[in-house]
Amino acid sequence: ALITKGYTCLPEAGRGVIQTQVSINGNALPWSDRMAFAEWMLCWEMRSWHAVEGCNEICFFDRGIPDIAGYLNLCHLPVPAHLDKAIQTFRYSKQVFIAPPWPEIYKQDAERKQSIEEAELTYLAMVTTYQKYGYQLFELPRASVEKRAEFVISNIANKGKN
Repeated sequence: ALITKGYTCLPEAGRGVIQTQVSINGNALPWSDRMAFAEWMLCWEMRSWHAVEGCNEICFFDRGIPDIAGYLNLCHLPVPAHLDKAIQTFRYSKQVFIAPPWPEIYKQDAERKQSIEEAELTYLAMVTTYQKYGYQLFELPRASVEKRAEFVISNIANKGKN
């Protein structure tokens, strides 16, 4: 919905990495090699960050570099020093919108194999991680896509980039 309103939106790394790895029979997948999957997501997110670096307009990222640390924490894997440095170096607006799990609309698919229970744990890991790195979280309402877009736009109005 934000794209249709003229905003630049960058897609999440996880789905893209999974699609790419499946297409080449690669193993950098969350169900094969979680550390390799995390490294591929880091490359993807850093490339996305650089793609809009210096942009004078508001850009939205579906996911961000801190998500990777949250993912690793969720998997009980160590967060490598270079990932921690990337999170501290490649900063986003301090204002981060986060979508809580919504059981009524949650659907598994080829890339999203998590159960709703795992999605809830992922959400909690993301909240903890983003707060740890100094971001202010705004939870999206459980409403239509259009209403969520309106919520985001109303919260960024008159605030510009942080």
